[in-house]
Order: sequence, then structure tokens, then C-alpha cells
Amino acid sequence: MNPTDQFLEVAIQEAQQGLLEGGIPIGSVIVHRDTIIGRGHNRRIQKLSAILHGEMDALENAGRQPASVYRVCTLFTTLSPCAMCSGAILLYGIPRVIVGENRTFMGEEELLRSRGVSVEVLENRECIRLMEEFIQHNRALWNEDIGM
Repeated sequence: MNPTDQFLEVAIQEAQQGLLEGGIPIGSVIVHRDTIIGRGHNRRIQKLSAILHGEMDALENAGRQPASVYRVCTLFTTLSPCAMCSGAILLYGIPRVIVGENRTFMGEEELLRSRGVSVEVLENRECIRLMEEFIQHNRALWNEDIGM
């Protein structure tokens, strides 16, 4: 298994954990020089939070890091990052984002690219399946999560 697949698999495990907890199946990991420094999943439901998307949870779990660390990290996420999460990516200067899928939700990929972030979309089947099934059975909750 190549490193990209390996790290995306950890993000998928995070998404599955979120679903098991009764939340939204979106997971993320932050990788610094081939080592995961933060991992998380969408915990808005579990924590009654307005902001704990998968990427935000991974950043929180990475803890306070110097800018020099973030500027060489890659963020892996199972779903295209929303405006809030993209803002955090830009704020901390994360230069590379690997997206599991963007079919069920197209986030701010063009904004990220316009600011010099490398964005790669894998269209991973498991990421797509997780979100399609969740959205089909939880439309109102999904709409709340993306601000609709």
C-alpha cells in the first residue's frame, strides 16, 4: 500500500468511527513527514459543536504546532473541505490536501488552489459510499452540517 492510500485509509477509519458514534462520516488526518500528527472525525453531533468538522478535529488533535510544521504537512480528508475547513488550511499554511471524494459535496477546492495549495481528488469508492449512504438516510442532518 502506498503512503497516500495508507493515510487515506486512516481518514476513512476516522469517518467510520464518527458514523459508529452517531455522527457524520467524515474523517481527516494531518501528516508531517510521513507521520500522522493529528487525526479526527466530524464530531458536531457528538459534542454539540458548531465547528468540529473532520479537518477541524484533526487540527485540534494535532495540538499547537509551529508554523514551520504546518507548512510541510499534508492534510488527508475523506470529503472536499468546506469554507471553514479551507480557511483553517489557508490560515495554517498547509500546502497539500488529498481529498477522498468531491462527488457528494464540492468544497472550496478552487479557493485552495487559487492560494497555492496543491489539491488532489482521489474519488475513492469507500469515501463516496459512506457519504451517499449517510446523505440518503440523514438528509436534514447533512444539510445542517453544510449550512443549508
